[in-house]
Amino acid sequence: MTKRVTRMCTLLFVALISAAPAYANTTLRVIASFSVMEELVKRVAGDAVSVNVIVPVGEDVHRWELTPPNVLALEETHIVFYNGLGLEPWIRHIEAMSDDQLTLVEVAKKADYAPLMISTGQYKGEPDPHMWMDPAGAAAYIDVIAATLAEHLPKQADAFYARAEEARKALTTLSSEVKERLDGIPQTNRTLLTSEASFGYFARAFSFQAQGVWGVNHETQGSAQAMAKMSEQLAAKRPSALFFESTTPSIHMDALARETSIPLAGPLYVDSLSSIDGPAANYSAMLRHNAEVLHTALGGATAE
Repeated sequence: MTKRVTRMCTLLFVALISAAPAYANTTLRVIASFSVMEELVKRVAGDAVSVNVIVPVGEDVHRWELTPPNVLALEETHIVFYNGLGLEPWIRHIEAMSDDQLTLVEVAKKADYAPLMISTGQYKGEPDPHMWMDPAGAAAYIDVIAATLAEHLPKQADAFYARAEEARKALTTLSSEVKERLDGIPQTNRTLLTSEASFGYFARAFSFQAQGVWGVNHETQGSAQAMAKMSEQLAAKRPSALFFESTTPSIHMDALARETSIPLAGPLYVDSLSSIDGPAANYSAMLRHNAEVLHTALGGATAE
């Protein structure tokens, strides 16, 4: 047994023996895996549901390790909404400790939304988990969340579905607003090059060519091979700008920017919202902020 697994087992044991009796309160208790999922759940849930999150704002959802407070919260939880498709490698620890009272919902897998395949890295050819980066994908998540909550609280079903319908309409409006802002970027400048290959769905929705230095889950983050390959590509075809993400160290993209004299812009938000006083405090703000960063860095038209 590795040291990491041993530490995890010890953490779970200590937390479990310290936990208060589960389900002392009749309120439906839900946990979302990361901040974007948390907001989507809250849009549907209303006051009938208590919603918390595992991975705090600003932290890397891929590399998170469960903490004692996470485990204690899970002991009193009825539903865990997680993205799935490999986004949260640590979910296996929750699966190992779950029982019949805990429902695990892999939202991306259940969503009625056509997946893209990961374009590079160790997991090339597997489904890309970042479906929420297209508002239509987020709307598909909303449907899964509403159906799940309605199943657990049937008396509240009409309210869940009404809030879900309101959220879908808002997401449609948001998509139109983001598209309008991005339409001013010339076609020749619509290359979106980021650290992680996480903008595929955004690119499909808003007509960009997306590419990452490495794949997903940071499995080859900043490797010499990945950096050298990208350096060669940039020498052959220079985009207008390079971008870094809020939960990824900017050092790798900064090195490429300095080597190639290509401007570096960011942060873009993908795997986490910002703090409440930041530029991406909610899902709509996140997409609008990303659109604004792209518009500015890629030469979008300015109002006269």
